[in-house]
Amino acid sequence: MIEVKISSTVNPTEDKERVEMAVMNMFPLIEIETVTTDEGNFIEGTGDVESLRNIHDLFRREQIIDTARTRLVAGNYKNPARTHFLINKQVATIGKLNLATQDEPLGSIHVDIRTDNAEDMEILIEWLAPPTEEGVPLFEPEMPKI
Repeated sequence: MIEVKISSTVNPTEDKERVEMAVMNMFPLIEIETVTTDEGNFIEGTGDVESLRNIHDLFRREQIIDTARTRLVAGNYKNPARTHFLINKQVATIGKLNLATQDEPLGSIHVDIRTDNAEDMEILIEWLAPPTEEGVPLFEPEMPKI
């Protein structure tokens, strides 16, 4: 099983609808909700492997498969059945994908992916961002049915 959790802060200076739009541009299949805590307002949602289809396609369209693979692998060094990466929230408002190296001043879209085991995570990473040669995937695996 693959579980995808998405969250992004909604700062007091931001329009909640624009933050929602940024998240939906990246994850159109995830139902999102606004959550209010003592720490502020957040947009959150959960999904499965199907909710990553758009990210899979954006990695190719934006020609960032190598960067994505590096971030996905680096994101699971503590737990091989989990990975985490950040998406630039401002760029996402226009439907573009930019992977952030750290949480940005206005906040990023946090993507947390968990699988049942390390092998399933390897299969997922191969599908999302397979090895490349000169930026071109060496193979295109089918979406995992984990």
